Amino acid sequence: MASVTSLASTLQQQLADALTAALPEAGTADPLLRRSDRADFQANGILALAKKLKGNPRELAAKVTAALPAGDLIKDIEVSGPGFLNITLTDGAITRTLAARAADTDRLGVPVNADAGTTVIDYAQPNVAKEMHVGHLRSAVIGDAMVQILEFTGENVVRRHHIGDWGTQFGMLIQYLIEHPGALGHKEGEAADGEAAMSSLNRVYKASRVLFDSDEEFKARSRDRVVALQAGDPETLALWQGFVDESKIYFYSVFNKLDMEVRDPDIVGESGYNDMLEETCRILEETGVAVRSEGALCVFFDDVKGPDGNPVPLIVKKTNGGYGYAATDLSAIRDRVQNLKADTLVYVVDARQSLHFKMVFETARRAGWLNEDVHAHQLAFGTVLGKDGKPFKTREGTTVRLEDLLDEAVERATAVVREKAEKVGLSEDEIVENGRYVGVGAVKYADLSTSAVRDYKFDLDQMVSLNGDTSVYLQYAYARIRSILRKAGDAKPVAHPELELAPAERALGLHLDQFGEVLAEVASGCEPHKLAAYLYQLASHLTTFYDQCQVLSDENPAEVVENRLFLVELTARTLHQGMRLLGIRTPERL
Repeated sequence: MASVTSLASTLQQQLADALTAALPEAGTADPLLRRSDRADFQANGILALAKKLKGNPRELAAKVTAALPAGDLIKDIEVSGPGFLNITLTDGAITRTLAARAADTDRLGVPVNADAGTTVIDYAQPNVAKEMHVGHLRSAVIGDAMVQILEFTGENVVRRHHIGDWGTQFGMLIQYLIEHPGALGHKEGEAADGEAAMSSLNRVYKASRVLFDSDEEFKARSRDRVVALQAGDPETLALWQGFVDESKIYFYSVFNKLDMEVRDPDIVGESGYNDMLEETCRILEETGVAVRSEGALCVFFDDVKGPDGNPVPLIVKKTNGGYGYAATDLSAIRDRVQNLKADTLVYVVDARQSLHFKMVFETARRAGWLNEDVHAHQLAFGTVLGKDGKPFKTREGTTVRLEDLLDEAVERATAVVREKAEKVGLSEDEIVENGRYVGVGAVKYADLSTSAVRDYKFDLDQMVSLNGDTSVYLQYAYARIRSILRKAGDAKPVAHPELELAPAERALGLHLDQFGEVLAEVASGCEPHKLAAYLYQLASHLTTFYDQCQVLSDENPAEVVENRLFLVELTARTLHQGMRLLGIRTPERL
């Protein structure tokens, strides 16, 4: 299906053409169109243009109004104040545009970005042999939403999960496994599921850490094992691969609970760039981007200084010859730009790492890997806080396991679903399935409805509430429409452009028409919270519509019933599509 031009875009173009016709000397001018509470839209650009041309803004506004084409788009236009234009559209134009959207079964008339390129998104980066905790939540949820949104707008998206699968701790783990064969195996009767995998990894990690801290000879052997690992010793690599494979079983079980797809080819951890590290350092040194300082290979910046006022460098290669995170991150940029042909790199990483990435990106720019055509930016996110406003911890003061958090959310949500289940006639299987969708959706939406860079409070009571800005409110709005459509009997959703629209119908229709523009803004700015805000406003418009406009009523003419069914069905499809892009399910019955 062809994309549908929004009412705002059509009106914007007509106003711009009228401005040019009324004032040819102005060239191309922006009418500065926006939604208004005084009419459907307000154009504010005439005032600035009149000042620039030293003219009377109200006279110019009258000229522009006269130059607008006659047609079926504009119902009423008035000049207000110092040359503002208040514009009301015809009911027929609204309904016809929505009908064109409804006819596009796959995309609701949302255009594909003509300038789409290739974006690599680096997100969901757990560590091998370590449990995932609440700190891993935001990178996974925000990154997954941006993958879905960018793909929908036409971008070629390459997913990358830069897992922590390399480093000195593996010397300790592998050496322990060599000296205690079978320690990573599951206990008798344990299935090879995520819980069992993490249990065996935890066992080995704790036991090896005790030995490492108490036995100097074991510590020395562990350090030798790191050297063997970095040198590519086959036995050491095979045991390392065992830790990675065991961890993946666990990762996948957690991502599955998050209702998120993570694919094996997309997992390229720190180890994936080992073969590039030396060359990366050589290029940086030969081009003068990095210099030797006290035996280390460093990059210096004028604007990055420590508390003592001295420059703080980005250390690419350490004095002992080991490589820092910077070497791996810079090698990853080289790979993503040169091999994956990316023109945009997005890193969904904690805001506390902002300085590191600022220095890495600047280094890559100096090396020529990033330039005017290839951009990198950090989609930085804030901290998950408890109800007390402090970093979210358990009562014992330890970090909250991500699995425990998701399990509790599903448990709470299932109780909410069960309360209404009898009225709707849900089976036990449906209660359990919907409880999962509502619980996981509640966690995701609470995260995504907050601007990423801000901290947010994790409050399960609020998250699973049926009232307020929650995913449950949106899911119930969707399920309510599906219920109405099931009850409609022979009446079918049909658009009737000849009908007058009630104020609540107009407000709902105009908001539905903004879906594509909102998605374009969300995609270009990597701001999923704006999509969440749009969907919440859509559900709020729907609630007002329900209160003021009865859908199924014998007192209404058939065409009014059909038109209202058309409006609510398009609302349901928009809610479903928008929630899907946020990674949240919309059950048919709740």
